[in-house]
Amino acid sequence: MPRPERDLRADDRPGRDFATGAILHVDLDAFYASVEQLDDPALRGRPVIVGGLGGRGVVAAASYEARKVGVRAAMPMGRARRACPSATFVSPRFDRYSTKSREVMAILESVTPLVEQLSIDEAFLDVRGARRLLGTGPEIARIVRERVRAEAGLVVSVGVASTKFLAKVASDLSKPDGLLVVEPGTERDFLAPLPVSRLWGVGPATLQRLDRMSVHTIGEVAALSESTLTAALGNALGQRLRALARNDDPRAVVPEHTAKSIGAEETFAVDLRTRDACDSEVVRLVDRVTARLRRGGLEARTATLKIRYANFETLTRARTVPTATDVSTVFLATVRELLDALDCSRGVRLLGVSLSALAPAAASQGVLDLDGSGSRVRLERRAAVERAVDAVRDRFGSRSVGPASLVDGRSGTTP
Repeated sequence: MPRPERDLRADDRPGRDFATGAILHVDLDAFYASVEQLDDPALRGRPVIVGGLGGRGVVAAASYEARKVGVRAAMPMGRARRACPSATFVSPRFDRYSTKSREVMAILESVTPLVEQLSIDEAFLDVRGARRLLGTGPEIARIVRERVRAEAGLVVSVGVASTKFLAKVASDLSKPDGLLVVEPGTERDFLAPLPVSRLWGVGPATLQRLDRMSVHTIGEVAALSESTLTAALGNALGQRLRALARNDDPRAVVPEHTAKSIGAEETFAVDLRTRDACDSEVVRLVDRVTARLRRGGLEARTATLKIRYANFETLTRARTVPTATDVSTVFLATVRELLDALDCSRGVRLLGVSLSALAPAAASQGVLDLDGSGSRVRLERRAAVERAVDAVRDRFGSRSVGPASLVDGRSGTTP
């Protein structure tokens, strides 16, 4: 069940003006697991772990009940089972998560048009234009939290600050189910005691370098000269970290964020060792990715195949088709050519397919003539079939219809 709201402030001194805290970072708490608990009331208050259920599966999301015993996203599923054997383990339902995400984003966009969606479960809002109608930044944050809870049945944590970076830090610190406001004028004091790992761009290697310099807090980074930081970390990283440590983040909230690629990948419980076995998985992946492409009203020109062998060596191969399209046949033929150049007998641990060079779908679909033999009409017919399949899936579920070649487990030839 949702927890009572925790409303935190970085500075509770009376008389402060919150009006200039106009950037909100909204983050859905334990999103995948929360959707599972929403849909199945029996799971509420219990540990829920979402992810691949095979021997090589990893955790995609864990409820806070599971996090209390150390389960985290990206943890191997076997380790998660040992850490929390009483949990309910669930395979991801990405279509359902996407539906709930769109529901929440629609709520945010009804508050302000300036919504920058970062991922399926988080977004920035610039609420300067909404303050006259809805109140201060913190007041709008409360409205958002209440509406998401009431209308979508989910819980969000929100950070309110003067910059995107600081709003993100605040929402992270307010989790779970919290609201944290960093008042204008207190930003540097708020950031100073936090660990340097809170700065965007500080990974393990940078953390080691800063540790060798005896720099452990954001305040210590802010106190260093730019020349010292750039000498140790390089110009770009040194300048960026010093700016963030001083809350210098001029980036605006950009409402329209266009995806650069759409992809899917699968890690297999048992290594694949034949071309036919790999081909069957490629058919599934291409079918899944092109369906997402069409659902987003997009076309693509470049297909990329990713393969990871049993020894963890990972290769990627890409090819660009002459004309942007959303027809799965085109990309399946292209990815199969890429697969032909790779050795499947070495043992394939993972396969992935992604489409890039995206653009809005043209009015005329599927007009690519692959071989100059009059295939245009055939592809137009194929495009019409695929859009009909999409309509069936939207109504009856993503597994209601699929490539005929997979019905008996053989890849065969896709028409």
